[in-house]
Amino acid sequence: QVQLVESGGGLVQAGGSLRLSCEASGLSFGSYPMGWYRQAPGKQRELVAGITSGGSTNYADSAKGRFTISRDNAKNTVYLQMNSLKSEDTCVYYCAVRWQFGVKYWGQGTQVTVSS
Repeated sequence: QVQLVESGGGLVQAGGSLRLSCEASGLSFGSYPMGWYRQAPGKQRELVAGITSGGSTNYADSAKGRFTISRDNAKNTVYLQMNSLKSEDTCVYYCAVRWQFGVKYWGQGTQVTVSS
């Protein structure tokens, strides 16, 4: 059974930083591309950052220059370092296992709240 357990969310002031972690189990982690998505109330879930099994990354325009996605295959963990946080970054953030058809598995989500 695949499990994705996110941690690291919380309340932070605007301009601050948070580091999200997602530990995966039940799958061959290093074989899969991974992603971080986010969803604000009343809005669609959107991709924030993705990382391939080989370590190539891509970012939403809103995340470029501020967020960094990385992975540690030895720890079955993907990270999202978020700097210079803004109030509009307030969302539930989801870790995801990606594949050719989209998202294969979702984490349970972690709340990030940025106060201005």
